Amino acid sequence: MSTSSSSSQNLKIGIVGFGTFGQFLAKTMIKQGHTLAATSRSDYSELCLQMGIHFFRDVSEFLDADMDVILLCTSILSLSEVVGSMPLTRLKRPTLFVDVLSVKEYPRNLLLRVLPEEADILCTHPMFGPVSGKDGWKELTFMYEKVRIRDEPTCSKFLRIFATEGCKMVEMSCEEHDKAAAKSQFITHTIGRTLAEMDIKSTAIDTKGFETLVQLKETVKGCSFDLYSGLFVHNRFARQELENLEHALYKVKEMLAQRMHEEQGP
Repeated sequence: MSTSSSSSQNLKIGIVGFGTFGQFLAKTMIKQGHTLAATSRSDYSELCLQMGIHFFRDVSEFLDADMDVILLCTSILSLSEVVGSMPLTRLKRPTLFVDVLSVKEYPRNLLLRVLPEEADILCTHPMFGPVSGKDGWKELTFMYEKVRIRDEPTCSKFLRIFATEGCKMVEMSCEEHDKAAAKSQFITHTIGRTLAEMDIKSTAIDTKGFETLVQLKETVKGCSFDLYSGLFVHNRFARQELENLEHALYKVKEMLAQRMHEEQGP
């Protein structure tokens, strides 16, 4: 973003939940010239000082800071508790709330229920993280739904953060997202965790396919079980996909048993 245009495009963004993912997003937002603040259950004051971010230990003072955008970077499982504990009456003006959770219907419904009517809501899912996005965000997918937007300029400025970095911007409903994510992200994590339970390891004669499976196991092991369980508990389509996976494995075992019977004869 050029210096001449930056002042009119800059946002005051407050991050709620300054863990690994919040820090990851913050670095690019700072690079683009946005003004950031953060609050979190853990004390990140030293890190924020190094990054040029104002850290608030008290969430009331955080809300008093008059942000354009409040970016919710909590875990799936803690979202309800975190938002429920925020004294939203301290907001000084209509504010854009954005979530970045890996499920979408759940935060949409929660935010519609608990936020003030005048608050705008943008549900998003950056389909990348600190590992896949370490060399930039170009061509990486950013999904979003404008759930309740009255202040279009602020919403557009926020989305431009990701478009400017070259993200593939995909607008879709939260329901469509969760249907697709149950078939892709949830199944990926399930297969990876199953391989981890089997404790598969590289061998001296690995095929390329097996190398991919080992890498999947290692990648998924780096994700918390809270994330994985959140993908299941708070995505109503995940249960069916887990049943489909179990049924598919049973069918494969049946096919093998049938072939073994045929080969061995009566």
